[in-house]
Amino acid sequence: MITTLSGDTSRLRATVDFVKKQDNAALLPLLLPGLDGPELRALAERCRFSHAALLVFPSDEAELRAMLTACGLGAVPSPRPSVVVRERLAVRHRRPADELDVGILRPEVAGADGEHRTVEVFALTVPPGSGLETLAAYEREREHETHLAFDVVAPDPLVLRGLCATFARYGATPDGGGYNAHENGTVFYFDAPAEAKAGYRRVELYVPGDHRDALAEHRARQPAETLLRLLTGAWTTQALTAFAQLGVADAMDGDRGIGVAELAREVGARPGNLAILLRYLVMLGVVAEGRDGFRLTGPGALLRADAPGSMRALALMYGGPFYRSFAGLGHTVRTGEVAFEHLFGENHFDHFARDPELAELFDRSMAAGSAMFDPLPTHPALTAAAAGGATVVDVAGGNGELLGRVLAAHPRLNGVLLERPHAVEAARLRLAEAGLGARCSFVTGDFADVPAGGDVYVLSRVLHDWDDERCREILRHCARAMPDHADLLVVERVLPSDGSVSLATAWDLHMMCNVGGRERRADHYGRLFADAGLALVDRTPLPLDGHVLHVRKARSAWT
Repeated sequence: MITTLSGDTSRLRATVDFVKKQDNAALLPLLLPGLDGPELRALAERCRFSHAALLVFPSDEAELRAMLTACGLGAVPSPRPSVVVRERLAVRHRRPADELDVGILRPEVAGADGEHRTVEVFALTVPPGSGLETLAAYEREREHETHLAFDVVAPDPLVLRGLCATFARYGATPDGGGYNAHENGTVFYFDAPAEAKAGYRRVELYVPGDHRDALAEHRARQPAETLLRLLTGAWTTQALTAFAQLGVADAMDGDRGIGVAELAREVGARPGNLAILLRYLVMLGVVAEGRDGFRLTGPGALLRADAPGSMRALALMYGGPFYRSFAGLGHTVRTGEVAFEHLFGENHFDHFARDPELAELFDRSMAAGSAMFDPLPTHPALTAAAAGGATVVDVAGGNGELLGRVLAAHPRLNGVLLERPHAVEAARLRLAEAGLGARCSFVTGDFADVPAGGDVYVLSRVLHDWDDERCREILRHCARAMPDHADLLVVERVLPSDGSVSLATAWDLHMMCNVGGRERRADHYGRLFADAGLALVDRTPLPLDGHVLHVRKARSAWT
C-alpha cells in the first residue's frame, strides 16, 4: 500500500500545481481549440475555472489525511458523500453502489491570478482485502474521474443550454453527470476534444441548484433517444397549456403542498388523470412533489393569472391558435405561404381583430413577455428626454404595457399611443387604472398615422411581424413624423451573427410560420434603417435575448 499511496500523492501534487498555475481565459482555448474572439469572451464571462479533480484510493481516512498533508493541503474537513462519482463507478464496474464508499473534499489553493480555487479530491476507500484493488488499478490507468471544472456564474436554464451547446460545437462530447442532493448542485460532464492541449480528458460544468431537466437532455447521447426527446416537445407545450387552461396553477401555492384529490375538486378534473399531468410537470420543473402533495415552483407560478409578469396568456396562445398553425410548417417551407393564413384563411391580425376574446388574449400574451422591457426605461434616450418633459410615441403599442412602464419611471414624460381601435381601448383602460391616463393621449389608426412632433418614438416587437418592404414603409412613416432631434428605439430579438444559441432563432421560425415576418441580424436592420433615411446609433441588450436598437435620422446620427 506504500507504493499506492506514493503514486496517488504524486498524482495529487501534480493536480495542485496545475490549479495554481492556470487562469480562466488561458485555459478555455486549450480545452476547446479554435475558441477565440467574442465567443471566448462570452464563455469566460459565464463560467469560471474553479478546480481540477482526481480520484484517489486510500485504505482509510488516516491515509487520506497523510496524502493531503504531503501535498501541502493541510487541515480539511472530513469527506462528504460523492453521489455522482459513486454512481458512475457502480455503473462502470457493475457493482452495487452501497459497496463503494466515495467521499469528496475540496481543499483551497490560490491561483496565479489571485483567484481562490480548489482541488477536488474524490476518495474511494479501498481497505486491504476488500476486492476493490482491481477497480482502483483500472481507474488510475484510465483516469475517468480526472477532470477540469468550471462553475456556471448565472445558472439560468437558457444560459446553461447555450454553454453546453458551445462546448459541443467545439468538439466536447457530453458524458453524463448527475444531481447531488447533499450540495444541491448539478454537474454536466464532457469528454474534451481530441485536439485539447490542457492535459485533461474530461471537463465538468458545475451549476448550483437542481437542473435535472437540462441534465436529461445532456445525457441523451444516443441519436434515437435524443430524437425521441425532441419529438415529444409538443407534449410539453400542451401539458403547460392544459395546466393553464384548467387553472391548476391558480389553485396551487408555492409554499405549501396540496393533495391531488383536493386539487382535482378545485379545478374540476379527474384525480388520476391530473396526477399523471402533474408528474410530467414535475419532470419539467414546473411543479414539485413532496410529502404534503404538489406545490408550484418559480416557473409554475408564472402560469397563475394573478402573478406579477404572468405568462398564462402566452401559454394559452402558444398552445392554441399558434400551436394549430405549426402543423402547417411544412406547407410554409414548401410554398412560402404563411401556415396561419393557410389554416385560418386570413392573416393573424385580421383573425384576432374579429374575435374580441382572441384579440384580448393576443394583447395579454404580448404583455406576458414584459420582462424584456425591464431595463428599457433607463435607456439614455429616455432619461435625457425625461429631463425636458418630452413626449414618447409608442407606435403599435398594444395594450400600453411598455408605455406605462416608461411613464411610471419618468413622471415628467408624456405619452402618445397609436394602435387599432380595440387595442386603444384596452390601453386607455390600463393606463387609467395605473394613474397615467392624464399624461397619455391615444390615436386610432395604422402606421401611416404615426403622430408627428414626438421626442422619442418606440417600435417594440413590430418590425419582426413584416417582410422587408413593409418594414421600410413603416420606418419611412416614422422618419417623416420624427423631428430632426428625435430618437427611435426599436425593440426586437436580434439574430446572432455567429450562429450561437438564441431565442431569436426560435422566434424566426415562429414568425415565418404564423405571421410571415422574420427576425433579423443587426446589419440587416441597419440596411432597412438606411433605406428609410435613418441610421443605427447603437445597440443595447435586454432580457430574453432582446435588444434596443437606437436609431436617429441619418443626417443627425453623429451630431
